[in-house]
Amino acid sequence: MTTVVRVPEELSARVPAEQRGPGLERDAVRLLVSRGTAVSHHAFAELPCLLRAGDLLVVNTSPTLAAAVDGRVGHARVVVHFSTRGDDGRWAVELREPDGHGTTRACAGTRAGSAVRLPGGGRLVLEEPLSASGERLWWARAGADTDVPGLLREHGRPIRYSYTERDQPLSVYQTVFALPSAGGAGSAEMPSAARPFTARLVAELVSRGVQFAPITLHTGVSSAEVHEPPYAERFAVPEASARLINNVKAGDGRVVAVGTTAVRAVESAAGADGVVRAASGWTELVVTPERGVRVVDGLLTGLHEPEASHLLMLEAVAGRAAVDRSYEEALRGLYLWHEFGDVHLILPEEEPHTEHCFSN
Repeated sequence: MTTVVRVPEELSARVPAEQRGPGLERDAVRLLVSRGTAVSHHAFAELPCLLRAGDLLVVNTSPTLAAAVDGRVGHARVVVHFSTRGDDGRWAVELREPDGHGTTRACAGTRAGSAVRLPGGGRLVLEEPLSASGERLWWARAGADTDVPGLLREHGRPIRYSYTERDQPLSVYQTVFALPSAGGAGSAEMPSAARPFTARLVAELVSRGVQFAPITLHTGVSSAEVHEPPYAERFAVPEASARLINNVKAGDGRVVAVGTTAVRAVESAAGADGVVRAASGWTELVVTPERGVRVVDGLLTGLHEPEASHLLMLEAVAGRAAVDRSYEEALRGLYLWHEFGDVHLILPEEEPHTEHCFSN
């Protein structure tokens, strides 16, 4: 794991960029760019001139669900975070304590057989922990008369943690790449690396010859205070995207994943030969420095906390020295963390491509 130090509380992004001042849009965030241990500072709007014609951005089309619902266990109020729907119809859920500021901590003393009363008369029964390593996430079965996707549409709200200032509408948590939910499928938490993109910025990238390959990975919940390895998530890499990725790999372009979710999906669809093939289903892949990456050349991602397992993926792409150096610069430069924060672009170590770009 990296030697990143604790992130000061004041560096948490408390509201989206477009709410920080008049005339601002989603792309009004900062962009830290690292090539090996060389680091430069940019505005996110400069992304088109940091990439080049022939590069490929792999983007996650999963929509964000209103996955937080109020409930009760006995007389105690809880917030249920609906994470992932299993093949057997059960849901992976987390129970958290409400505190008026999103949620601060997971409920203690959760046990098998606990029944959660939900709005509209719905019911949820906890059956078993999701993994043997802890009891934060549980497999739970909804009552026969409880339609979870309908419950989320009617009573749900986006998952929010206490470092943010207030609840936000679901639209704030949708990226420009999100497609309409099919059958209630989607992400419990926003694939946030893509949040700063706007339609205007995408059009500029396309006009400069940058291509896009859509994939889907439905993300589960990730508690702010517990950094566990990612568990199994649903993903899909379409045939057209696999072909496009392979074509770029065979040429001079670079494959840049937008978010750790895109890395997990693409690397799950790649064989030992590095060729990406159409694939879908569940992935349990954990990308580490030991495993390495077979497909992606670069990564656009948010800033992760020191204990986050995502940092191992960053090390797999860039190496530990590069990640340590970039995070030192992010802390020194007072970059903002979390889903509404600033962004980090990791590119291969090479001569900078800075046509019409100006570092700040």
